[in-house]
Amino acid sequence: LIIPKTHAPKLTDVPDVELEAILPVAKKIAGAVGCADYNVLQNNGRLAHQVVDHVHFHVIPKPDEKQGLGIGWPAQETDMERIKKVFEEVKAKM
Repeated sequence: LIIPKTHAPKLTDVPDVELEAILPVAKKIAGAVGCADYNVLQNNGRLAHQVVDHVHFHVIPKPDEKQGLGIGWPAQETDMERIKKVFEEVKAKM
């Protein structure tokens, strides 16, 4: 578990300078755990399965099909034109 020093309910509330340190720590934890396969998970909001109202990141080893994080969202057809449109909309807001 990786927890930023700033108490913030969502990722967008954490200062960028603190976020810059998160992935290097996740990388070190993943290496120390020794699993070739793993997930880095961070949830924002109840609908996204956030239970604790403080941003935190999980490094979850995935040693085999049954252990670790299971992801079961339904696959959808890729609509590249829609993806390009959404990309341009998001990019314009950044």
